[in-house]
Amino acid sequence: MGLPAAPYSLLMLAGIAVSVVFWVRLAKRDERLLIIYIAALVSAFLGAKIVYLAAEGWMLWEARDRWMIWATGKSILGALLGGYAGVEAAKKLTGYMLATGDWFAVIAPVGIVLGRIGCLLHGCCLGRECAPAWWAVEDAQGVPRWPAVPAEIAFNLVAILVFIGLRRWRVLAGQHFHLYLIGYGAFRFAHEFLRATPRVAGGISGYQIAALAVAALGFVGFVRRRHAQRSLSGAPVAASRA
Repeated sequence: MGLPAAPYSLLMLAGIAVSVVFWVRLAKRDERLLIIYIAALVSAFLGAKIVYLAAEGWMLWEARDRWMIWATGKSILGALLGGYAGVEAAKKLTGYMLATGDWFAVIAPVGIVLGRIGCLLHGCCLGRECAPAWWAVEDAQGVPRWPAVPAEIAFNLVAILVFIGLRRWRVLAGQHFHLYLIGYGAFRFAHEFLRATPRVAGGISGYQIAALAVAALGFVGFVRRRHAQRSLSGAPVAASRA
């Protein structure tokens, strides 16, 4: 039997706390960064709720406890989509022109790892049933399942190490979050075939549609940033020094 929801909630709050501490320190450089972070946090929560309701929440209309399920259900994919939109909107409103994604490329997977540890303790977000194996995990009824949560934790731990390395060696600066969106979106699309999530059409889940949207958003952002960087590097030096 899964643990009460308290550990999940505490770990989710811990992930938020880690990001708050980091961002408050970062915002000392420019107070607009705090506004951007708040916009990202609020829009991430909204996106997480909207995508969850669109992907599977609507299917629970007949459930007696549907209001509780709707209140607690959320989607990481939706949080990424909403958070990205919130950051872009806040940057336009505040006039902040510098890239912020490289920071989010490390903060986001840290928060996801903490949240997924909560899923592991709570016994939710299960993988599909499978034959008994050394790598399989058992659900509350003792049924062996694909280790969906451990696999996602592993993906994000690797992502953290990769982006710390890219940041340290200054590789693809300004593109790290776009790379994370592409990588995580592709991973989630493929991984959804092994997760026990509702299918909406042709064996495809609503989360797979959201995963494709995340990967596409990352790709478009990568290409746009690439063009912008090339334009800046090729811009002629102004003659006037006044």
